[in-house]
Amino acid sequence: MTNVLVCIKRVPIPGSRIPLTEDQQAIDTQYLGFLVGPHEECAIEEAVRITEQHGGESSVLTLGPEAAIEQLRFAMSMGIQRAILLETDGREWGTRATQRAIVEAIEAQRSEGHTFDAILMGNESADTGGYQVGIRVAHALDLPCVTGIKSLEIDGDTAIVKREVGGTWEIFEVTLPAVFTIREGINVPRYPTVPGKIKAKKQPIQRYQPEWFADGLEKVKLMNPPEGDHTVEILGEGPEAAPKVVELLKELGIVDS
Repeated sequence: MTNVLVCIKRVPIPGSRIPLTEDQQAIDTQYLGFLVGPHEECAIEEAVRITEQHGGESSVLTLGPEAAIEQLRFAMSMGIQRAILLETDGREWGTRATQRAIVEAIEAQRSEGHTFDAILMGNESADTGGYQVGIRVAHALDLPCVTGIKSLEIDGDTAIVKREVGGTWEIFEVTLPAVFTIREGINVPRYPTVPGKIKAKKQPIQRYQPEWFADGLEKVKLMNPPEGDHTVEILGEGPEAAPKVVELLKELGIVDS
């Protein structure tokens, strides 16, 4: 049996226009959609597959506001069995503070009888892309860690993982328990089923309230990058535009003159 914990993050839908509050201290989330990042969605799928194959218990954890329950229930609708919310007031947490909250929750789970053989995370979050939390958690727990993996096989108390580097593979044999950061492409995540969604809505959410602390960085304000100007030239309509299209392709060197 293999018990697996997946750590996920509630992130804005990629490609969304990110509005800021008037004081430029936070993201205005009133009309903003959120989801689980693609790396973490693959980590959820990997956890479900491991427990389906080897037995054991799968759990999902996130650090975030009350609204992050939506992402926890999404993970449970895919097949995760337990959910843990590290409830915050909505402020953005730095990597050190996030790592400490996750480690404290894992230790609290251990005292309650829930141990984890594998801790899975996305290789990087879809919003800030820090690449740090998984490594920091592994270091704090004194566990081995392999990052950026695209293959994971469990054999008893050993994991064989592969990481793609420079057109070839690095292969690691790691004794469990261990931390792994998952890259998109390790699998194709399943779609939540209607029965899965209904069951997920009824599942209890275990909660902790970690203490926030400033981890060395002070936010002054948030800024959206300036948008570039774009111009559009209408070449024409219908067949009359064809010669102008050919001329443009010649100027760009796409076709021979």
